[in-house]
Amino acid sequence: MAATVLHMSMSVDGFIAGPNVRPDNGLGDGGERLHEWFFADVPGSVNHAVGQEYRSSGAVIAGRATFEPAGGWGGDHHDGVPIFILSRHPKPDWAADWPLVSYMSDLDEIVRLARAAAGDQDIIVHGSSLAQRMIPAGLLDELQIHLIPVLLGDGLALFDHLGLPQRELELIWMREGEGGIAHLRYRIAH
Repeated sequence: MAATVLHMSMSVDGFIAGPNVRPDNGLGDGGERLHEWFFADVPGSVNHAVGQEYRSSGAVIAGRATFEPAGGWGGDHHDGVPIFILSRHPKPDWAADWPLVSYMSDLDEIVRLARAAAGDQDIIVHGSSLAQRMIPAGLLDELQIHLIPVLLGDGLALFDHLGLPQRELELIWMREGEGGIAHLRYRIAH
């Protein structure tokens, strides 16, 4: 069965975006540094291999606050996989002609549909707010953290207000990537 996996690049001080996040500055000031590893994409590198695993997922679940500042990834996150957006709002007009994108308000239904669409492939989960809703509901299976060797000093924290008792994580694997990046994958104990 498909695992729901939060993929997140994060600074060593726990930020997933720099300060001053807004629709026209989705990663905040300096936040681009967190994703340089992914876009460098040097074949044969550890970072490339981790990126390829990411691109082999079968569906994407994201929050509106992640999807919209990213320009909706142009309507295709990767390889024509379905994209499910958790939102109380309808799909915006600028995304109306994107058949891969579905806006829905029921998180359980989104996860059910994403699992069906992904088959045996993982489901990418994007967004800290979304993850903070999925973990207490038992809907997030794994965390894949790409720990970037930088201190942003301020910004958007990954888990600001998780609101649940201590939860143990099981390390599935750890890979040292180029540029001092630590790629970590954990299973969440439910």
